[in-house]
Amino acid sequence: MTTSTAPTTTYTTTRFDREPSEFILPDLVSDCHYPLRLNPHCYPVSRASEQWLLNGARLVELRISKFMGLHAGGLAAACYPDADAFHLRVCSDFMNWVFNTDDWLDEFDVDGTRGMRECCISAFRDPINFQTEKLGGMMCKSYFSRFMQTGGPGCTKRFIHTMDLFFIAVAEQAEDRAKGRIPDLESYIILRRDTSGCKPCFALIEYAAQIDLPDEVMSHPVIMAMEEATNDLVTWSNDIFSYNVEQSRRDTHNMVVVLMREQGLNLQGAVDHLGRLCTGTIQRFEDNRAMLPSWGEELDRQVAYLRRRAAELDRRFAALVLRFHPVFREGWAYCQAGSGHQTTSQKALVE
Repeated sequence: MTTSTAPTTTYTTTRFDREPSEFILPDLVSDCHYPLRLNPHCYPVSRASEQWLLNGARLVELRISKFMGLHAGGLAAACYPDADAFHLRVCSDFMNWVFNTDDWLDEFDVDGTRGMRECCISAFRDPINFQTEKLGGMMCKSYFSRFMQTGGPGCTKRFIHTMDLFFIAVAEQAEDRAKGRIPDLESYIILRRDTSGCKPCFALIEYAAQIDLPDEVMSHPVIMAMEEATNDLVTWSNDIFSYNVEQSRRDTHNMVVVLMREQGLNLQGAVDHLGRLCTGTIQRFEDNRAMLPSWGEELDRQVAYLRRRAAELDRRFAALVLRFHPVFREGWAYCQAGSGHQTTSQKALVE
């Protein structure tokens, strides 16, 4: 197959004094060989879910433009390619809600984040009877009441628990941001796995497939290690692509910033090192997959499905970043053309 060089695109932000004016982005695509598929219900479900979010969140015009450029419904259709239209709609509504909620939480202080947590977790625990006037809570009631129509007790419990972890971690992030505090690397990695929002997406794999794995399977060290590897690739690659925006507002919750501080690296050195760590997550996933134990024929079949979907989440979230991040819009079109190669010479400006 003939390969060519992907077009180089740039984006700019307001940089700190004495920061480099640009850095080279690592290749985060070539080592990710999992296939891409799209749910056949993608278009009608995505459009309906977008309208649901617009009605429920009551976004102002500027936020509407930003939201419509995200296409979270397309991400859901790629993450859950085998779901029927009903289950895909719940997953799409969650994706749209969580991305919008993440934007809201960026503007909240610690108390505001804790208030959102209390409201949303209450809505998850009793979406029918819990009453609230908060927009975020009402949207939780909407999609989670539909989730509970078919969601098994195990994946329901895991979804609520991981969403609670998400809100707790985001509150800690808000406190770090307010105090200008940079966590150490180990603490950051643990916290980032919860702020990413990936863990509830793992619970949605079970929901979308209409399976409910026992706790002994989901809490097995090998399963947990595979989920962590998937989570790390998604979040660490996002930290690279979002560095410009976050450094411009002096947000310290970014692994590039943590590596620069803790290991004494310059910007390019930290990005390069993080790129190597991202590549290592794929091998970590595969190494643990090879160690999966057996729980019997039927459970093994369900675990194999879970493993395939978790692997594809890596590719799907990477695809979202590539497709919708300004640096890589053209690169996404290039990859979709089927070349199978992504250049490592993409540059991002820090101005």
